[in-house]
Amino acid sequence: MKKAPQVIFALSIALIAAIGCKTQKQTAVGNETALARATQTLDSLYAHYSVEGTCLLRENYPTDINYTATYLASSEQKNTPNLYSYLWPYSGTVSAVSALAEATHNKAYQTMLRERVLPGVEEYFDNSRQPAAYSSYIRTAPRSDRFYDDNIWLGIDFTDLYLAFKEKAYLQKAELIWKFIESGTDQQLGGGIYWCEQKKESKNTCSNAPGAVLALKLFKATQDSIYLQKGRALYHWTQEHLQDSTDCLYFDNVSLDGNIGKAKFAYNSGQMMQAATLLYQLTGQASYLAEAQAIARGCYAYFFTDHKTEQGQAIRLLKKGDVWFTAVMLRGFIELYHVDHDKTYLNAFNESLDYAWQHARDAHGLFNTDFSGKTHEERKWLLTQAAMVEMYARLSAIK
Repeated sequence: MKKAPQVIFALSIALIAAIGCKTQKQTAVGNETALARATQTLDSLYAHYSVEGTCLLRENYPTDINYTATYLASSEQKNTPNLYSYLWPYSGTVSAVSALAEATHNKAYQTMLRERVLPGVEEYFDNSRQPAAYSSYIRTAPRSDRFYDDNIWLGIDFTDLYLAFKEKAYLQKAELIWKFIESGTDQQLGGGIYWCEQKKESKNTCSNAPGAVLALKLFKATQDSIYLQKGRALYHWTQEHLQDSTDCLYFDNVSLDGNIGKAKFAYNSGQMMQAATLLYQLTGQASYLAEAQAIARGCYAYFFTDHKTEQGQAIRLLKKGDVWFTAVMLRGFIELYHVDHDKTYLNAFNESLDYAWQHARDAHGLFNTDFSGKTHEERKWLLTQAAMVEMYARLSAIK
């Protein structure tokens, strides 16, 4: 057998990067250090999570086929040993490589998407149930649940790829996913998207906030006003049902009996920040910008903490938590920065990621979830590593 696929891809990216100035136009990258860290972390990801002979990835490193996922709706499914990652962690690699492709316009990353990353995603595609959509586990395994939020994250990536590279296949995928998302809506609680197709028990911010973002991005891509209408409706539904008026942040979910799950996660508020900013861009209504800025202030207060470095420098450090949630929150801050040009929050991200590079990485080049370096995980989750790639890649494009 030839060398593992991840080695081939790393070498191809390095080669194309080296000769790129002669063969293609490259976008100027603002932060070369962040870009180098993104590519190095991506190499570490594929070196440690790849499954030889497939495009699929392991869920954890070191791997454990008896690993029990805590984020699934079905206890039967979560207790079944699996050789490969679930869709959600795998989809993080779509976001990661897409972010690198968009930041650099290096054709090697576009090739990597077409030849490795997206073929892996298709292993999860289920058209045996209509509307067709992506299942939480590979289609050749026993039938698994389908989550609306899992599909929305992919829909956002496909739409972003279309906006960046104008390949119609990406838009077609995004619109296919949107049809599935619409099947997860009804008038219980006055609207909103459910979390899981098989267990329609709650409507969650993690499906409705990015649902609004997806719809608004689809409007940008198609100029079909129905998407603007739907995106605005989802934004206002989520704001009405799930916002905490005391700090402008967002609760996790509302069950059909009206009970509010009051956990606050970075990605939920971050996606509402992004949706509000997009609505401001698309409508010009100043109230949306004010709402986005209020959410940004709330996120900065809630998800960062004061920290002093060994050199005595005071920084705002991202708190320990789900790193991918943090990466999705960053999307909202970047969207807002492009409108108001306030770099306060992005400076804090850069400081946190600089600190994490020095204090949160292990000998394999993989990241712990505690950026301060005080605690470490024996087993590293795929999605955490993909999130780090995405954040470094997105910050590399900020000038």
